[in-house]
Amino acid sequence: MTMLGPDTTAVLHTSYQKSVADYWNNNPNDDRVNTELGKVDGLYHHHYGIGDPDLSVLEGPEDTRQERIVEELHRLETAQADLLLDHLGEVRPGDRLMDGGSGRGGTGFMAHQRFGCRVDGVTISEYQVGFANEQARHRGIADQVNFHFSNMLETGFESGAMQGIWTNETTMYVDLFDLFAEFSRLLRRGGRYACITGCSNDVAGGRSSSVSRIDAHYGCMIHPRSEYFRALARNGLAPISVVDLTPATIPYWELRTKSELATGIEEPFLTAYREGSFQYLLIVADKVGR
Repeated sequence: MTMLGPDTTAVLHTSYQKSVADYWNNNPNDDRVNTELGKVDGLYHHHYGIGDPDLSVLEGPEDTRQERIVEELHRLETAQADLLLDHLGEVRPGDRLMDGGSGRGGTGFMAHQRFGCRVDGVTISEYQVGFANEQARHRGIADQVNFHFSNMLETGFESGAMQGIWTNETTMYVDLFDLFAEFSRLLRRGGRYACITGCSNDVAGGRSSSVSRIDAHYGCMIHPRSEYFRALARNGLAPISVVDLTPATIPYWELRTKSELATGIEEPFLTAYREGSFQYLLIVADKVGR
């Protein structure tokens, strides 16, 4: 169990934030999907996958079938992170990037390997900070990749410090208007924000029962699609690309139903995606204001 430090109240401002942090601090081993997939190559993700799975993993010896499925799920999750990084634009070694809600650090390490620049991750889980920083030390890049016990709504970093910021399935835990105000402050003019997120589809009407089940399972607050664009516009972040990844993520969820790591949330995801009440989007925006 990870005990909360003396500066906890400076980072966790609401009872909801404290409950989210408490889960990740005190139940890290309950998160078997992320930990088991991370053991494949040492990249620990906290998101889902995209792309066409290699269904041959379902064939062959039964005693190694689950291991093959885990490796394929991990490949699809890494492909998702690669796609997100593809959309950060031109990043130079002297630039600085930030991962909002960095988890155990997987995408941050991928970003540093690709761009060679400084990367800062922020998370409200002290357990995740310790885990990710230990990974950075093990990789010999702790002088370039750092993880901070910090609230992404109020990071404390200097204004204009970042060339790029990304969030990967973390925006459903915060108010979007507050979040994008902070990201707009942190980004230099022309800097880029990239986001992959699940959101409810306004066109389909109110929140579906499947989306409500996903909210309840993860203790999050899934936002409607339109709210992302209202919050971006209000904070000087102009979308340059929006990609519907829903068709690309459904095969991942179908494969996950075959895994011993399945949690039961797979069917609500598949139902919500197939009925159109839930969408998996990539949103990319540039900082156009001061």
